[in-house]
Amino acid sequence: MSKDNECEDGACAVDYTKETVASNNTLAINKAYIIPIISLLFLLLGIGLDFFEVPFFRAPIPLIWFSVIYMLIGGPVLLKAAKLIVKGTIYNEFVLMSVATIGAFLIDSYEEGVAVMLFYVVGELFQDGAVNRAKRSIEALLKVQVEEVTIIENELTFIKHPKDVKIGQIIRVKAGEKIALDGELISNDAVLNTAALTGESVPKNSNKGEQVLAGMVNLTKVIEIKVTSKYEDTKLSKILKLVQEAVGKKAKTQLLISRLAKIYTPIVFWLAIALVIVPYFFLADNYIFQVWLQRALIFLVISCPCALVISIPLGYFGGIGAASQNGILFKGSNYLDLITKVDTVVMDKTGTLTKGVFEVQEIVTLNFDKVLMVELTAVLEANSTHPIAEAIVKYAAIKKTNYKSTNVEEISGYGMKGQIGEYEVLAGNTKLLDKFQIAYDENLKSNTETIVVIAINSKYAGYITIADTLKEDAKKAILDLHNFKNIKEVVMLSGDKQAVVDTIANKLGIDKAIGDLLPEDKISEVEKLKAMGRTIAFIGDGINDAPVITIADVGLAMGGLGSDAAIETADVVIQTDQPSKIATAIKIGNSTNKIIWQNIWLALSVKILVLILGAMGMATMWKAVIADVGVALLAILNAVRIQKMKWD
Repeated sequence: MSKDNECEDGACAVDYTKETVASNNTLAINKAYIIPIISLLFLLLGIGLDFFEVPFFRAPIPLIWFSVIYMLIGGPVLLKAAKLIVKGTIYNEFVLMSVATIGAFLIDSYEEGVAVMLFYVVGELFQDGAVNRAKRSIEALLKVQVEEVTIIENELTFIKHPKDVKIGQIIRVKAGEKIALDGELISNDAVLNTAALTGESVPKNSNKGEQVLAGMVNLTKVIEIKVTSKYEDTKLSKILKLVQEAVGKKAKTQLLISRLAKIYTPIVFWLAIALVIVPYFFLADNYIFQVWLQRALIFLVISCPCALVISIPLGYFGGIGAASQNGILFKGSNYLDLITKVDTVVMDKTGTLTKGVFEVQEIVTLNFDKVLMVELTAVLEANSTHPIAEAIVKYAAIKKTNYKSTNVEEISGYGMKGQIGEYEVLAGNTKLLDKFQIAYDENLKSNTETIVVIAINSKYAGYITIADTLKEDAKKAILDLHNFKNIKEVVMLSGDKQAVVDTIANKLGIDKAIGDLLPEDKISEVEKLKAMGRTIAFIGDGINDAPVITIADVGLAMGGLGSDAAIETADVVIQTDQPSKIATAIKIGNSTNKIIWQNIWLALSVKILVLILGAMGMATMWKAVIADVGVALLAILNAVRIQKMKWD
């Protein structure tokens, strides 16, 4: 609300707590409150001195006393108002606050003028605290890029920045390291985690001569790669560029107070002027200019939107607090407002609806003991660091087995072979059994799931299905979304195989599912929906989701296991990694929106009543200030209700 480049027509708040925004530490936050606290203390002291008619506190001392306090607390507001007037923008809350409070001084209501300005600034501090000033930081995305790379030249190794590596040079990547540049694999084979780029849940087996991309993670052993693209031309760099471009496409959402100010401010300005001029034509000889000028100034002071300025951010504060208690972080109050308008929910699969962890799903045997087959396979797979092998070993829990593996051979792109006691065991894909000319069920070739086919002593023994398991609340998440009347469609976009995506969509009841997508394809799908007039919420967890998260109307990220890129670009972060929290976030947004409007109508109705009384000469500025305080207290109590609501 207080950032100049987010203002339109000057209808936004002054950047009073810039130091607070620049730092999240407690010291900076305390500094933001020093001036208001000092101003309040001196205001109360001045009121006490005036009330008890202390001898030295006589004209012109009170004017000087309260003027100093006024400039201390209201200086930034006056400066902002002056800048906007120079630009030709008169109807805004800064000018209104300035004219009204200066008017209070003109009619000798010094305390009221300072009090009104103090309420306004305190309201700004509430606003800053409510939204936490959390903005997306594109620079944080650069952390996912590799800063150092090992180059091999003349059998010697050198460390360089990826930007300094030329096409054709050889780089070495250790197990567990992220590949820095696109290139051609010159090692015999490699097992790569490609989830950051494609969202594909199954690690990729790459053979010599195949292309590997920056952002992939080498899982098993040291590999060497011949660089084929410059640093700025890598797939990872292109994804980061997509995110930066998508930020520019994100529509700026005006805060509610700014929209109201555009209507409210000119009305009260002209009504105040009319209050001075119009009575002249009806009262004739009984018209006293000073009386009506005083009423107009009181009217203008009363019209200051203090209650609104306080009640609106307090409502959002309650919503953000309730969300935090439920493991949901809203990065701004405008997203609480915008999430209520979402009519299409789009989500990633791996890491969002699924756990991103491989587990054994099914074991099928043919003329062989199931327990023994699993044990033999696990003993063999224990020699591999492949994630699928690790899933089988974990399932079998073979710590106490009597079997030992010998003559183990890892056949790149096929699987493993080894002697386990008196059994010769083969475990891998169907191509492995083809290679050794072992007959098996041909239907396995068309199986869309990830399977490990096992042969024992040259005979097909069965297979083990491995899958990325669904999160416990995934089905509930989709069901809850369908229960919202305004949600037209739930869509799943994934880099995984279409058959796998379809299977999960059918299990969960998702309306539409599209697989085999790259990051740019996901953006295209979301843009198609937006072209239809849809308001999109997208939920993802990986760097490949970051561009889509950013271009969506409301971007959500899984904050527990999600990538830094997704979390930094998201508008809303689900810290518990539970997809069912998507519906909770919408519910909190709806409730917050309802309470905000209750606070608005309460503040406006009381304000209008006191304005009418002021115009009739039946209200003083102190009554107006007290009315504002009463409305603010009611707004606080109303906002607190959000914290006590049940969302499950």
